[in-house]
Amino acid sequence: MKQVNSSELIETIFSYINQIAGERSTDNILRMLADMGRAIVYADRCSVWVLSKDKKKLWTKVAHGIDSIEVDADSGIVGDAVQNKKRLIINNVHEDARFNNIIEEQTGYVTKTMLVIPMFNREGVIIGAFQVINKLGENGIFTEEDLRHIMLASTYAAETIENSLLLEEVDETQKEVVFTMGAIGESRSKETGNHVKRVAQYSQTLALAYGLDEAQAQLLKDASPMHDIGKVAIPDAVLNKPGRFNEEERKIMDTHAQLGYEMLQHSERKLLKAASIVAYQHHEKWDGTGYPNGLAGEDIHIFGRITAVADVFDALGSDRCYKKAWEDERIFALFKEERGKHFDPKLVDLLFENLDTILAIRDHYKDEFDEV
Repeated sequence: MKQVNSSELIETIFSYINQIAGERSTDNILRMLADMGRAIVYADRCSVWVLSKDKKKLWTKVAHGIDSIEVDADSGIVGDAVQNKKRLIINNVHEDARFNNIIEEQTGYVTKTMLVIPMFNREGVIIGAFQVINKLGENGIFTEEDLRHIMLASTYAAETIENSLLLEEVDETQKEVVFTMGAIGESRSKETGNHVKRVAQYSQTLALAYGLDEAQAQLLKDASPMHDIGKVAIPDAVLNKPGRFNEEERKIMDTHAQLGYEMLQHSERKLLKAASIVAYQHHEKWDGTGYPNGLAGEDIHIFGRITAVADVFDALGSDRCYKKAWEDERIFALFKEERGKHFDPKLVDLLFENLDTILAIRDHYKDEFDEV
């Protein structure tokens, strides 16, 4: 087992998804999820904790090294993470007053470092937690990058655990994971999961209007939530800065397209190949002034051109940390001005021809800013 880098991360997660999809034993599924957790952050052990229906207990059958254990839901470091919905990195566990040494007493195993990520279902309700123990490697210290990697895995784990068994087909599971990973990328920049829902729906609408067949339009809809997945590698200080970026911050922020592509490009899966195109090209511009490669016109893949329209339309109409939502007329004026400059002129025309559908999608997926 070795440290998983960013380019291998998505493929590693999807490799485990394929293994888990054919498994019908809940215990085995949970055990595989624990194996996935420790593999992606290069740790010695991982526990997948599940919150009981009455919310009073946390239990795990897959703490590596023991068969099963149950503790009070507010007990120890994991209990604190679950009760307060906090992500924790602790690199000297025995100095933490919350540490409960019950597992050490049962097994003799010594815990040194720990990373804990609460798991939420698609309604935002907490259902348990990932607990990764004892980082391997020379330093033996968990990092913010490890935290982000486990966050991506936890979205899939929560879905799997709540369903108890994976009853869906592999491709349906992949679609859900792509959406939830995309939502994680957006949530780090304090945007809601509804942004990726709207962009997905807008993209499908424009793809069908453009003349793509239903299969290609569906593929784009399923892939587009990953357009900003590269943001998981952008520092919070840059990602959530209010106001304008300075030159150095803009250079850092603009790397997210390249970073997202690098995370996805090596997959042979059709869905992730499409997602890599979207991540890489959605900031290219029709006139060649975009990034990262300055592509122009039809050299930009149609998936990139469509997602550019969908993403900018939604971004302008949404509150962000650095701006308030624009009025509709101001948005419409910009698209008319940027027709043939930033955007494919045909797609701008199609946006206005399908504006009633686009606005209905926006109304259906309004943002809710409640804290999770």
